[in-house]
Amino acid sequence: MWGENVKERYLDEQEHAIVRELIKNPRISDNQISKNTSVPVMTVNRKRKTLERESLLRYYCSFNAEESGSGVFKAKQLYMLKFRIGITKKEYLEALEYDKKHIVFNASCISLSYLGEKSGRLMLMLILVARSDSELVEEFNGRFIPMVKARLGEDAIEDVIVAKITQTLRRHHNYLPHVNMKDGKIKDDWPDSYIFVDRVKGKM
Repeated sequence: MWGENVKERYLDEQEHAIVRELIKNPRISDNQISKNTSVPVMTVNRKRKTLERESLLRYYCSFNAEESGSGVFKAKQLYMLKFRIGITKKEYLEALEYDKKHIVFNASCISLSYLGEKSGRLMLMLILVARSDSELVEEFNGRFIPMVKARLGEDAIEDVIVAKITQTLRRHHNYLPHVNMKDGKIKDDWPDSYIFVDRVKGKM
């Protein structure tokens, strides 16, 4: 959860080194991390498991179905929905995110989604993908919007802002698909000094 009251958890030097290696290659073994960092392998194993248990490490596999990959999805747009006053985050999550039909729609059409807030109103930000612009419009207007209105009310949505996305530049701080990615991971010659883990300027 975002907020100023969240307690900060800083990584020690060994944890920082371990996470940096995992960012560079999520499939790397504990033995290889140990060789690369000089952290004992048992310590690598223990600290990696601790970071996973604390939800500080997350592993993803992303299949590139866009034009730069398999070419299945040729249309991609950002949608920002502003809900009417009175709709809460809890209400939205219970009505939609835990609904099986919505989960299936999410998996097939929604690349990324976030909840936010503007002027006291709940905001939903979505990146939708489809095989064509016309299919994208149909999925949004014909499936997603009716689903939202059916669960939150016909007057649930006050405004929608749409922007066409033409290229992905960066993901999760460190991944630049057209610059530093090769064979499914960050390039071996990408400098460690370019890898961001948790060190914000002015912090530990």
